Amino acid sequence: MKQILLVTALFLVFIGNSQETKNTTFTKNELIKAAVEIMNSTGTCALITQDENGISRARTMDPFPPEKDMIVWFGTNPMSRKVAQIKNDTKVTIYYRDKDDSGYVMIHGKAEIIKDSVSKNKYWKDSWKSFYPNKKESYLLIKVTPIWMEIVSSPRNITGSEETWEPPMLFF
Repeated sequence: MKQILLVTALFLVFIGNSQETKNTTFTKNELIKAAVEIMNSTGTCALITQDENGISRARTMDPFPPEKDMIVWFGTNPMSRKVAQIKNDTKVTIYYRDKDDSGYVMIHGKAEIIKDSVSKNKYWKDSWKSFYPNKKESYLLIKVTPIWMEIVSSPRNITGSEETWEPPMLFF
């Protein structure tokens, strides 16, 4: 009887492991690689903060490419609402939509306001000169360190649960 149960259990494990599922488990490196591809191809993203009333505020941003640890940098005006909102609540969300509308990357993270001149020189685009005529005073950085990320990408076979649609998530 024990042998029959053992054979049955092994058979079920074999059958279960051989089935193909849409909600495949991905490695950290596979998810990051796909996310970076999407993030680098889009050009812009949405940065979402919370205002003083707890209302989400989204705006289109021109991010720098993500770093190896998925930190994302943005340049902005120190007088902008988003800076005041980040000073009040450092939790932010960044949303990138794949250029062919086949998926997205969403990063939830902690934002920091960075004012040092070394970083401001490193994260600068010459095309921004007209927006920040006095870079020393009218320009600062937002650095977003990821807490977790989710990704959906049909072409890369990264999809959510068939039942709940919950996408694969990566915690940093």
